[in-house]
Amino acid sequence: MFIPLQDQSSVLLPTKFTYPFYYDPHPIALIASRELQVRLQKQEFHHDFGIGQKVRNGAIGKMFGVLVVEDQTGKLGYIAAFSGKLGNSNHHEGFVPPVFDLLDPNGFFRKEEIEVNELTLELNRLEQNEIYLALKNQVETTRAEFLIWIQNEKARLKEHKKNRQLKRTAANQEELVAYNLLLEELKEESIQQQIQFKQQQYVKKLALDELAESLQQFENQLNELREKRAAMSADIQARIFQSYTFLNSANQQKSLLDIFKDTPFKTPPAGAGECAAPKLLQYAFLNQLKPIAMAEFWWGMSPDSEVKVHQEYYPACRGKCEPILSHMLKGIEMDVNPMSINPAEGKELPIIYEDDYLLVVNKPAEFLSVPGKTIDDSVQSRIHHKYPSATGPLLVHRLDMSTSGIILIAKKKDIHESLQKQFLKRSVEKRYMALLQGYVKSTQGEIDLPLRVDLEDRPRQLVCYAHGKHALTKYEVLERTKGHTRVYFYPHTGRTHQLRVHAAHVSGLNAPIIGDDLYGQKSDRLYLHAEYLSFWHPITKERMEIKCPAPF
Repeated sequence: MFIPLQDQSSVLLPTKFTYPFYYDPHPIALIASRELQVRLQKQEFHHDFGIGQKVRNGAIGKMFGVLVVEDQTGKLGYIAAFSGKLGNSNHHEGFVPPVFDLLDPNGFFRKEEIEVNELTLELNRLEQNEIYLALKNQVETTRAEFLIWIQNEKARLKEHKKNRQLKRTAANQEELVAYNLLLEELKEESIQQQIQFKQQQYVKKLALDELAESLQQFENQLNELREKRAAMSADIQARIFQSYTFLNSANQQKSLLDIFKDTPFKTPPAGAGECAAPKLLQYAFLNQLKPIAMAEFWWGMSPDSEVKVHQEYYPACRGKCEPILSHMLKGIEMDVNPMSINPAEGKELPIIYEDDYLLVVNKPAEFLSVPGKTIDDSVQSRIHHKYPSATGPLLVHRLDMSTSGIILIAKKKDIHESLQKQFLKRSVEKRYMALLQGYVKSTQGEIDLPLRVDLEDRPRQLVCYAHGKHALTKYEVLERTKGHTRVYFYPHTGRTHQLRVHAAHVSGLNAPIIGDDLYGQKSDRLYLHAEYLSFWHPITKERMEIKCPAPF
């Protein structure tokens, strides 16, 4: 698995290990990655990566990783891994094995999976049993007919009651004997009709209950099988999580269950431990290889829901990998987490409009709108410091940390409420300028792609038609120069990363915003700027138009 590096003479080794959740690949990791990519072009995996294809036809890319290591003799090389399985196999020449092999034919998972599958087949057979289906249909039909019969009978009894009342009213009360006989007759009629109704209701209900009881015997069998299957699956899953054990440089070992018990998840998410990074580090620690630098890249066609670019480098996912890697990298000196460094240090926050009720600022790129988990410096904290007597939440809306431009701020709570209502009613007009990497053919149009957060890799967003929220963006192309396209974006909704995903996704413009470190490539900044905002002033009732030209 250890592959000596072919060309390393001109590269200085890093003094600290790669911070895996936000990094630029070290030159030594780039050399290893390029060597692996040459192998990928030649090696056959029985997997369609969809490279160069426009139509999917079942193709999908895969995340690969390299870990540059030093062996016990001081020799430099690298090891490689892929996320999940490849070509329906966990084992391929030149790649490290999985931490735990679910596909091992002699392992407990494969054997007990057969038992679960047999239970599933038994369930399916019972669910499709002709007697069960006929009985189920009969119960549903009989129940529906019974309810209709009750409804009709009650209506008939009500009509009879009305007719008896008419007879009482029309009767001659002066003929006392005849009148009393009529009353007795009408009373007896009412009693007999009620008795007849209840007798018939009892007979019909009894027949329905007998059918339902026969059906329940089938349902009990089904529920027993479902509970048995669920219990077996839960037991298998727990044993799988216990079987995934991860080492660190101090040879300390932890299972997935131990690693995730103190996280918000409590239990490991599906696929935890199957990513490239944990596989690489596990193999290194098992074989006394010293980790030097790491990089992960995407190879092939992007999934439908995500934005992944062929041969682009990506950080480790946070949901599945962060708890695992926090254990595995314990004691290893790493690069500083860039997200822990205040990006607003030394930056000014220009005010471009102000009156007694509100103000508008021009937020620089890489400047938080509100305080983060570890960094307090932000538009909100600076405005609060500048206007300590201001009431209310202050910021009427936000911009992504990397986006520059106009932010509207209220000095009083009632002003904030009034302005927010305008945003909710979409009477506020917004315009962004962006510079895109790529050529957008159409001159204008709409992008309608629903978005939701990637639960396993926050804050990334996914296109999701099943659970995503409606997200609509209009765009207008301004110019095309040297492989770049300058556009206006007019967002009709305000979802997280909406413009970034709508620009980068293959079903959107398929042209990421330059400098987008999540959905494109890093640059000196994210070339996205909120340059125009129009709203009604809550006090003067004037239509306000705020303009702030893009700095690019």
